[in-house]
Amino acid sequence: MSLFSPPGDARRAARRWGVDHDRAGASPVHLPMTYVLPLRWHDDTGLAELTGYLRWLADRVEVIVVDGSAPDVFARHADAWRGLVRHLPPDVTAPGLNGKVLGVRTGVRVAGHEHVVIADDDVRYDETGLTAVHRLLGRVDLVRPQNYFDPLPWHAWWDTGRTLLNRSLGDDYPGTLAVRRSTFLAMGGYDPNVLFENLELIRTVRGFGGVEAKPAWLYVRRLPPDAAHFRGQRVRQAYDDLAQPARLLTALAVLPGLAAAVASRRPRLLLGAAAGVVALAEAGRRRAGGGRVFPPSTALAAPLWLLERGVCSWLAVARRLLLGGVRYGDTRIRHASRPTRALRAPSAVR
Repeated sequence: MSLFSPPGDARRAARRWGVDHDRAGASPVHLPMTYVLPLRWHDDTGLAELTGYLRWLADRVEVIVVDGSAPDVFARHADAWRGLVRHLPPDVTAPGLNGKVLGVRTGVRVAGHEHVVIADDDVRYDETGLTAVHRLLGRVDLVRPQNYFDPLPWHAWWDTGRTLLNRSLGDDYPGTLAVRRSTFLAMGGYDPNVLFENLELIRTVRGFGGVEAKPAWLYVRRLPPDAAHFRGQRVRQAYDDLAQPARLLTALAVLPGLAAAVASRRPRLLLGAAAGVVALAEAGRRRAGGGRVFPPSTALAAPLWLLERGVCSWLAVARRLLLGGVRYGDTRIRHASRPTRALRAPSAVR
């Protein structure tokens, strides 16, 4: 199945996003909510598909695209989206290493509504998801939905093993969050000099005294990256664990544990460990009706993903110690996220 809908085929794109415009003659529900999309593209491979999604969104919510692309790419986007969304560059007067955070801060500041969805360019909400987020923001300060990949090429299947383990042991980190604008502005946004920006935003809201909702049942579709992009992100994603010591130590223990099992010539131990990891992933797959979006075979990816993370975590630690951080665009970022305790200063509490 192609990642991109054919240009101009609005009905097919709508069905791909879980909404059929012909459904009983129903009109789209316009919500008092702003959708902020921070963007930085080097080429326009997916422009037609994204434009179709933005057109669908614009019928339902206010849409702001904060575009940090090069001038020629920005100009093409401006032509494609003129009259459709609010398209603007990020405000770079406030310094920061993480361009996505700068884009989010710009978008939330100019948003016209209290309820704000923040989403990566590969996230695809449907009408049900938007409505659920809007209702939840009536009671909480931050909403953390659950992403799933569709379609599911081999590398998205592989990475779904991570998602299922996260669901079984706690909560996953999606490519979209939703916040109350008043809370975001009152806490001064969040640090633009960290790599794991979603964790930083979550921790900042918590430290400010905000209330978080983690609806494991709120599934929001995500397009998978291409295989080359996936491969290029492995160490960088492992670097995120430097902000979560328990996860990092677990990942670092994988290779020594594997070596010890091999040296002891106990294959049953390896098989038992792999079966245990699959069982954990299966528990995450079944949680909150996850079987509707996660195929049964995805639990089998968990041991492979864990082995990959075990290797990449050592490489991430090496980059921290030897290079001072991990590459991000044209710069290098040292910190994955600030410690939770650093975000609990008395001045940050309402």
